[in-house]
Amino acid sequence: MDIMTDYENPAVTGEDIALPTRSGFVALIGPTNAGKSTLVNRLVGAKVSIVSHKVQTTRAVMRGIAIHKNAQIVFMDTPGIFKPRRRLDRAMVTSAWGGAKDADLILLLIDSERGLKGDAEAILEGLKDVPQKKILCLNKIDQVKREDLLKLAAAANENVTFDRTFMISATNGSGCEDLMDYLVDTLPEGPWYYPEDQISDLPMRQLAAEITREKLFLRLHQELPYASHVETEKWEERKDGSVRIEQVIYVERDSQKKIALGKNGDAIKAISTASRKELSEILEQPVHLFLFVKVRENWGDDPERFREMGLEFPRG
Repeated sequence: MDIMTDYENPAVTGEDIALPTRSGFVALIGPTNAGKSTLVNRLVGAKVSIVSHKVQTTRAVMRGIAIHKNAQIVFMDTPGIFKPRRRLDRAMVTSAWGGAKDADLILLLIDSERGLKGDAEAILEGLKDVPQKKILCLNKIDQVKREDLLKLAAAANENVTFDRTFMISATNGSGCEDLMDYLVDTLPEGPWYYPEDQISDLPMRQLAAEITREKLFLRLHQELPYASHVETEKWEERKDGSVRIEQVIYVERDSQKKIALGKNGDAIKAISTASRKELSEILEQPVHLFLFVKVRENWGDDPERFREMGLEFPRG
């Protein structure tokens, strides 16, 4: 077992520029709330995936594109893998495993505080049959004693043959430079897949919907159940350089609509303000955001909603 800890990396020199380009896809998989979206945002250096304390926030595979030295690394942030109970759950888990099988390299992210209990143990079992090269990342190392981290790394490597184990903190960046250097050396030589200045393959309309969904979860994570979905229905570039965006928040029941609106509309106003502020920063232009809440019973069984989320609709 090869475990990497922090070390001082040499600065990039002119020699790196002459190196052949490398590129590839790295799938991040792991249990819900292991920190995959936080890690992708950290490695890309910009926000490309929404983050919330609510589990199963990521619903479809999101791709964040990072440039490090001579390599373009496409990170595939997959939904957390868990035991599915609903149709939407099944679609998310299928999407996660599908993303792993399409990647050049698989990165398993484990929450060091939670260890290998529950879903993590089942994921390790599923990884045994996956042929790609695999690396293990133990996240939140600042919260766990070193001896416990070493025990956790050893236990995981007893179940699956990992080519490398890294100890990182997606929040403060500890160990992330080592991880990126390893990925550069491991991914195959080849041309870059995307323009140098592109950080995500997510259409802006969908990213805008994801940002509003994040604000919805952050504001109402203890009140609003998972039966909510955001779609961008209108995007109008205006002559004054601003953009008008209209979005719909779909819920399944009138009681959920009341929660989303809040007393005297306080909740929806706060969500709109937070989303509009972040969108203005990303787009670098003024944003006029209009949010509407609509009841659509059993939208979780509507194939069209799954297509909007980038998920395959599970039959049966």
